[in-house]
Amino acid sequence: MTIMETTTYIKTSSYEGKKWHIKSVLLLYSGWLDTSMMLKWIQDHYEVDVITLTLDIGQQKDDLDAVKQKALTFGAKKAIVLDAKDDFADHFLAKWIKANASYQWDYHLSTPIGRAILAQKAVQVAQEENIDCIAHGCTGKWNDQVRIEWYILSIDPSKKIIAPVREWAMDRNEQIAYAQKHNIPVPASVDFPYSVDDNMRWMTWEWWEIEHPHMIAPVEKFLTTYTLPENAPNQKEYVTITFDKGIPTAIDGEKQKLSSIILALNTLWWKHGVGITHMIEDRLVWLKNGGIYEQPGGHIIIQAHKSLEKYVSTRQLNELKAMMDIKRWYLCYGALWYDPAMDAINAFNDFVNEKVSGDVTIELFKWNLTIVQIDSPHGLDYTSFNMDEWYDFNVNCSAGFIEIHSLQMKLAHQKK
Repeated sequence: MTIMETTTYIKTSSYEGKKWHIKSVLLLYSGWLDTSMMLKWIQDHYEVDVITLTLDIGQQKDDLDAVKQKALTFGAKKAIVLDAKDDFADHFLAKWIKANASYQWDYHLSTPIGRAILAQKAVQVAQEENIDCIAHGCTGKWNDQVRIEWYILSIDPSKKIIAPVREWAMDRNEQIAYAQKHNIPVPASVDFPYSVDDNMRWMTWEWWEIEHPHMIAPVEKFLTTYTLPENAPNQKEYVTITFDKGIPTAIDGEKQKLSSIILALNTLWWKHGVGITHMIEDRLVWLKNGGIYEQPGGHIIIQAHKSLEKYVSTRQLNELKAMMDIKRWYLCYGALWYDPAMDAINAFNDFVNEKVSGDVTIELFKWNLTIVQIDSPHGLDYTSFNMDEWYDFNVNCSAGFIEIHSLQMKLAHQKK
């Protein structure tokens, strides 16, 4: 007897869709294991028509035409693929860049930001298609169920939601067996159980060895988009990113829209093995979990932006910004993208980034990233060892500054 046959999921929230109470379902469809199974399962168990929605936010490995055809083949009444690359870049990732977003310092918040736009577009399509229920492929233990459901309900509280993975409670092997039984082609198998979330900024990998800190993940099995560090070339490469008010506008002097810059950076720097992160994160649902993230373009932009922002801002502003960034990272990770607190921090970030303009040159070599040059009309004056570059710095004041600055430390030491 399977887990699916012995586990009963009880719906306790008023927004959860129930059989015979929903008329149609919009399934957020990736074409990977969970949603591939879900398409058939919803039709069988809820006996309703299903329309699928696949969001194009710059996936680096997915064939979205094939995903659409697969949905139609397995019973979708309609399969929608929505191009949201520019919207994602200009209205979501732009805010992410200004916030130097790196949850717990290593994770550049790829999936949380993707869920914010996914929920927004899901509600939009559901309203246009007169659909009363939205289904997603998130599990009952991970963060994304919270993000997607909170965001949907925040935007349109009238929508019902179903989460089949919570209902059927199958483990990964049972899911694969179900797919095989119904001749549903899926990328996962018993030998390759890994799952990935993919968009223009990164690929986030999970499952099995990745999630267990005591195990070494066989990265050569699944990190196939970018060069592994050991295979990186022995030659350095330099690239200059131009920023205007905190947002990248050009690569090596060639102006491009933000979505194109992001995709170009991934393509340009994949060979250096930059931006591969192994981490254990504190999840929203109070579990610790391992993940491996391929995020070369995202890592490069954040490091370049952070360096330029530091150069044009005062120390006090940099310290305040660092504290606000941490708060914003946790709001984004914690499914609070549409909270008013986020709007307030965004306004603060817009103010700080008014002067974050200029060029940043990055050196890439053997999976290392180094900021080697910064040029900005807003850069604050500096002091060098050359007399003609001391500007208005009055060295005659130095001794007095030292005496006052060290006063309390001196007194404390004397009191000992």
